[in-house]
Amino acid sequence: MTDVLRDIGKIARALDSIANIEFKDYQLSKGQYLYLSRIYENPGIIPDKLAEMIKVDRTTAARAIKKLEEKGLIEKKADLENKKIRRLFVTSEGAELAPIIQLENEYSNQMALYELSPQEIAAFSQALKTVVANIDKEWLSVKKGNKRSYLEQIKE
Repeated sequence: MTDVLRDIGKIARALDSIANIEFKDYQLSKGQYLYLSRIYENPGIIPDKLAEMIKVDRTTAARAIKKLEEKGLIEKKADLENKKIRRLFVTSEGAELAPIIQLENEYSNQMALYELSPQEIAAFSQALKTVVANIDKEWLSVKKGNKRSYLEQIKE
């Protein structure tokens, strides 16, 4: 069986490494650009939803959010109806950086898909959506405390 997840991981790590280097000039490191971009795209998102979207635990998301707040790139605002809920928004400084992050993402997509036909890109995109949906189910299940069944294969 082809181990496509290794290749997907290799691609993700390479692009993350490139972005971390390129966004260093903006004092964005360790994937902070990803949080900023998602908050920009989803104004008013709550931290738990952001963590779920990025597929990290709440503690990791909280650290990144705190650093972006300290840098003045995002801010938390109380929900209008429920003051306990804190919603995330980019500041004017964050809003200046977000389009640069989006340009980098578009460029990375172009480079990654270079020499693929529109039909190949469409098929690849659809296949990845299926993989993401499958992994989302697994991720949610494990986050809820369930165990995956691969160890049962050893017992057989």
